[in-house]
Amino acid sequence: MSGTAILSVRDLSCGYGTTPVCGPVTASVSPGEVLGIVGFNGAGKSTVVRTMIGRQPPLDGECRFRGLLVDDRAAAFRAAVSCVFDEDAFFPSLTAAEHLELVARGHGMREPVEAVARELDAFGITAVADALPTELSSGQRRRLLLAAGFIRPADLLVLDEPEQRLDPVMRELLGGRIRDRAGDGGAVVVVTHAPDLLLATATTCLVIDDEVRLVPVADGAALISGTRT
Repeated sequence: MSGTAILSVRDLSCGYGTTPVCGPVTASVSPGEVLGIVGFNGAGKSTVVRTMIGRQPPLDGECRFRGLLVDDRAAAFRAAVSCVFDEDAFFPSLTAAEHLELVARGHGMREPVEAVARELDAFGITAVADALPTELSSGQRRRLLLAAGFIRPADLLVLDEPEQRLDPVMRELLGGRIRDRAGDGGAVVVVTHAPDLLLATATTCLVIDDEVRLVPVADGAALISGTRT
C-alpha cells in the first residue's frame, strides 16, 4: 500500500456480531485515485465500505485514514469524508436548494449559494430547486443525494452504487464528475454494478466474492458484465 494513501485497510474482516461476511481485505486509495469495488449481489460490498469508513466495527484487521485508525466520531474525519449511500436522508421541511445550501454552509464553503447553483445544474435538478423531497421523483432524489455528496470539499468521496436510478446520460455525467474529483486531487471509492462506470472512472479494482482480490479494472468490468471467460 502507498505511503500517501488517504484510506487504507489491511487484513480487514467484515461482518455482523461474530458472523463474518467477507474478508480479509487489503486495499488503499490515494489522492487522484478511484478505487472501484465490484462483486455479485450479497457479496458484502456495502458491508466492506461501511467498515472501511467506521460505520461498523471490523471483526479483524484495521482501517486507517491518513495513517491514523479510523474513528468516525472524530470531527476532522467526518469533515474530510463525504458519503453517498442509497438512503434518502433529507430534511423533510427543506427544499432541494435549501438542503444543499445547509450542507455547503455546514462545511464552510465559500460562496455557498453559487456552489448550490452549480450542483443543481450539474445534476439536472435546477427546475425542482424549490421542491420538497416528497415532491421529487425517485431519480431526482437520487441526484439530490449525489449533489449533496459532491458539494462537500471532502478529501475522500465514497459512493455506494451511485448509478442507481440514473438514466444513461446522467450516468455518463456522473463518470465525468468522479474523474474530475480525482483529477483535482481527491480520492474516491465507488461501489458499482455498472461496467461502463467502472471503466470510465476506476484506477484500481477490488473484487468482493468468494475470493477477495485486486484485479485490473478491465477484468472487474468483465466480471460484472458476465463476459469474463
